[in-house]
Amino acid sequence: ALIVLFVIDLQHRILPNVITMPGIVVGFVCSLFLPPGWRDSLIGIAVGGGTLFLIAEAYYRVRQAEGLGMGDVKLLGMIGAFLGWKLVLLTLIVAPFAGSALGVFLIVSGRGNMKLALPFGTFLAVGAVFAATWGDPIVEWYIGFYR
Repeated sequence: ALIVLFVIDLQHRILPNVITMPGIVVGFVCSLFLPPGWRDSLIGIAVGGGTLFLIAEAYYRVRQAEGLGMGDVKLLGMIGAFLGWKLVLLTLIVAPFAGSALGVFLIVSGRGNMKLALPFGTFLAVGAVFAATWGDPIVEWYIGFYR
């Protein structure tokens, strides 16, 4: 589902509910039997979707324009359902950096400008793959600073 959403968002700039909404449910049901566990999954759904919803709402109230689609909110909720709250936070850190790196590259290469809108769901998918692959050691390393 993540690969399909990556490509759809990249090409059409939409994240269909027919994929994201069942993805949230499937992720939560899987968490009843597999890591991260149902509590972390439920918190991941709330943190992932809730954080982006609040950011989108604040942006709209300040700028009077939509800066983030609700598909991104549901996608991050789906990611949270599968990865849990710790890794969804890592996803939320990695995705903007990946998008910024590409944006800077496009501006420097003359193929974009400061008004270029990039599909954030694509970078959320990249961040989720990064978090799922290397996230646990990174989170443990970070938590080690507070022990």
